[in-house]
Amino acid sequence: MANTPQAKKRIRRNEKRAEINGNRMSRIRTFVKKVEAALDGGDKPAAAEALKAAQPELARGVARGVLHKNTASRKLSRLTKRVSSL
Repeated sequence: MANTPQAKKRIRRNEKRAEINGNRMSRIRTFVKKVEAALDGGDKPAAAEALKAAQPELARGVARGVLHKNTASRKLSRLTKRVSSL
């Protein structure tokens, strides 16, 4: 158990940040799922639009520190490749 005021503050801060970061990751996953759903449906225009919407979300995740740069790059690359091959 935390004894110092600073340790107690860090616990409070960590709980808030975990909730915020969890919401951000959930939002990113939702955008990626929309692209994958359009890909599974075989709808290239819808997949391209969904990819266009997902790209800034992935970049924002990197900027906010919830995603590693290479992870976002890999996801974007794989989705782009799948959309272009439709």
